[in-house]
Amino acid sequence: MPEYTNPGSFELALALMAAVTAAVVILRRFGQPPLVAYLFVGVLLGPWVTRFLDDEDTVRHMGELGVVLLMFTLGLEFNLAKLRSMRHHVFVLGSLQVGLTLLGSVLMLLLLPAALLRGLLPAEADWKTGFVIGAALAMSSTALITKLLAERRELETEHGRRAFGVLLFQDLAVIPLLIVIPALGGDGNLAGALGIALLKAVVLLAVLLKLGPRLMRHWFRMVARQRSHELFTLNVLLSSLFFAWLTHAAGLSMELGAFVAGMLIAETEFRVQVEDDIKPFRDLLLGLFFITIGMKLDLRELPAIWAEVAVLLAFIIPLKALLIAGLVRLLGASDGTSIRSALWLAQAGEFGFVLLGLGLSAGYFPASTMQVMLASMLLSMLAAPLLIQRADWLATRLSPHDWMMQSVRLQEITAKAFGRNRHVVICGFGRCGQSLARLLRAEGVAYVALDTDPDRVRSASKGGEPVVYADGVKREALLAAGLQRASALAITFDDTPTAEKLLHQVRQIAPLLPVLVRTAHEADIARLRAAGATEVIPEIIEGSLMMGSHVLALAGVSLPKVFRRVREVREDRYQMLQGYFEGADDLREDVIEHDAVMLRSVELPEDSGWNGRESLLAIGERVRLMGLIREGQRLSAAQAGVLKSRDLLILTGRNEDLEEAETRLLEGPSA
Repeated sequence: MPEYTNPGSFELALALMAAVTAAVVILRRFGQPPLVAYLFVGVLLGPWVTRFLDDEDTVRHMGELGVVLLMFTLGLEFNLAKLRSMRHHVFVLGSLQVGLTLLGSVLMLLLLPAALLRGLLPAEADWKTGFVIGAALAMSSTALITKLLAERRELETEHGRRAFGVLLFQDLAVIPLLIVIPALGGDGNLAGALGIALLKAVVLLAVLLKLGPRLMRHWFRMVARQRSHELFTLNVLLSSLFFAWLTHAAGLSMELGAFVAGMLIAETEFRVQVEDDIKPFRDLLLGLFFITIGMKLDLRELPAIWAEVAVLLAFIIPLKALLIAGLVRLLGASDGTSIRSALWLAQAGEFGFVLLGLGLSAGYFPASTMQVMLASMLLSMLAAPLLIQRADWLATRLSPHDWMMQSVRLQEITAKAFGRNRHVVICGFGRCGQSLARLLRAEGVAYVALDTDPDRVRSASKGGEPVVYADGVKREALLAAGLQRASALAITFDDTPTAEKLLHQVRQIAPLLPVLVRTAHEADIARLRAAGATEVIPEIIEGSLMMGSHVLALAGVSLPKVFRRVREVREDRYQMLQGYFEGADDLREDVIEHDAVMLRSVELPEDSGWNGRESLLAIGERVRLMGLIREGQRLSAAQAGVLKSRDLLILTGRNEDLEEAETRLLEGPSA
């Protein structure tokens, strides 16, 4: 049996996992993200956990790797071209936000009466103290906000792009601040140190961005040729940590290096696989990082400092939000975008704790001030998800112009859908959505597409595509797209939680509308069907079928046998897609097949005599029940049980057998 060097280490890990699991379950019921649960666990268990840790710094460094991997995955989403398009948000808006926050903190410290600061700062506090505090308050939580932006699919929105641009500049600003804060208390050459740091940053980033894409593509192709998933995953971790170490060794932040590594890999064909491989490590270490942040707060000191904490918290969120909203509006954004950007960035951030630690070590303020700052900053981070959830509601009510803009956007959607009937609504206009649109256009089928990437919508609209900027999860957008008149809805993005929310809205608006959902994971099929999907298309299965059909043909199997085998597999996998629904063209002699398997939907009347009877008696032996839709919910044949009035039955069989079954169902059982 193995012996543990620390008898309490196993119990500590078990207690942390149990606490985090319970906190996540409880807070998810209130719509809070898991990161908030990690903060709560760190705050509540911090004093108890630290007594059992032999090396607290090791745990903290492990947690910081979570932020490194988060920035790496964000780099996968932002290639070099996209970053260049965001340079205005990064360097103009970001620099103004950080610079004015620093200036405002210094002026506030110098101009406010001493009585307002008593108990928070010592009497000898000067502008240097204000500079350090301002630097800490200027930071927003990169880990929390980017995670929420990705989960809510708002990275590509107007406010999402501005928020991410500011966060990226804040990460860059940490580099000179880490040099300036210690140097303020000494006699060293501050200008020289800053100049050297800037030169190193420019040279290193120029080399990485110039030579990196070619080297990264060549290296990953060489690793992929080994056909080892373990080696590929190890190489992903190595690449992200190597670039983080490289920038850290040059005096820059590790997060910046990981972000650059992600951008370089985004230029290769391995981006999707890399993102899947890195996600489990990222989420685990990121949770540990937020636990370590929560552990910094000592709850035993809160009763003595609660008044100072409340005052400072009242300053952090409102003043920071007002500053950001004013800057975003000044730079040409709408009122709604300004308010949303401000609410997303109003909280404190994890790098602020690092800068406060430097200020405490340099003697700019006492330990009591540190606890007040920690408590107020942590509370602002805990409040951030609540504010973000209400951002749209607040923007609409605080800005009449935003309400008008929303109305104009809905009118644009309505204009695109005007005159369309029995059309297809496509949610997501990425590669999958555009491929589907090309097929529909070739067959003359009308469609309307909704997407949340403004650049994609702009370029596609110029190309004549009926695509509009809208979030399909919102009920108003679906109604404006004519969902109630549509013949089908296609969800083409691969995001199961968002697809579930969209399905919930769809089933409230159009319970009987056929909805097809794309997924990359076969494990999500049952989950999406339970949410109301008519059918779920797993990419892996379709890819294997296409490959299998080509392999069989090359192996000498006749084409009719190949097609029959593929059809059999699809019939087993896609029950609702077996056969096809009959139309006027199907009755032409040149297309009709005597033994063709057809689909037909039959709705039982309100006073149907089949209510409460077994489906087999009603349908017969030569027609098969594929499934039914009852009160907006799709049920399989096995789940159907007895029939009920208003059930919409999906039947399959030969045409003449279907006609006989439909007649029997509508007329009721014979006496």
